[in-house]
Amino acid sequence: MTSDDNNHHDSRLVYDVPEAGALLGLTRNASYEAAKRGDLPTIRIGKLIKVPRAAFHRILEQAGEK
Repeated sequence: MTSDDNNHHDSRLVYDVPEAGALLGLTRNASYEAAKRGDLPTIRIGKLIKVPRAAFHRILEQAGEK
């Protein structure tokens, strides 16, 4: 991954569900199951399901504080 890729990735407001899951070490199917259970924060845009970057990282920070 180049630095341009990192900069683009960091500036995005949302992740795809499999992308957010991959950051947690989950498979594609496990990622969608986590989203369905509410373990991953999601928003729906039409038929698309996205994971808001800020909410995703906030959950991780809160989990680290426990």
